[in-house]
Amino acid sequence: MATISPLRGSGAHQEEQDRSVNQLLSAVTTDLQTLFRQEVELAKAEVRDEASRAGKAAGMFGGAGFAGYMVLLFLSLAAVLGLANVIDGGWAALVVAALWGIAGALLFLKGRAGMKAVSPKPERTVETMKENAQWARHPTK
Repeated sequence: MATISPLRGSGAHQEEQDRSVNQLLSAVTTDLQTLFRQEVELAKAEVRDEASRAGKAAGMFGGAGFAGYMVLLFLSLAAVLGLANVIDGGWAALVVAALWGIAGALLFLKGRAGMKAVSPKPERTVETMKENAQWARHPTK
């Protein structure tokens, strides 16, 4: 008659427990891999969204730069025409230049507001990673 140690159990029972532990570890590892893949995808999506917003704001700055160029062009044209003839043609060019100045100022303000709204850090991903780390430390809470 074989004696079974209460601490060790029988050989077959021990193998079954080892298999169960291995299956649990395998499931946990698979779940963690899936979780990290999902977090990476979330981070990619957030970065894409922020890059898109930054691109739009940069476009507004580009528009402001072009409008500034047009201001200089039409102011120069107005100065030339105004000094050369002192007739209505120069004043017309001055009005066009003023309109370009207004457009440039509006584009600049809109671009600056858009850049202030851009966040370089993927906020949701950082938050969920903190939650995941906290859960990993205390999975029963």
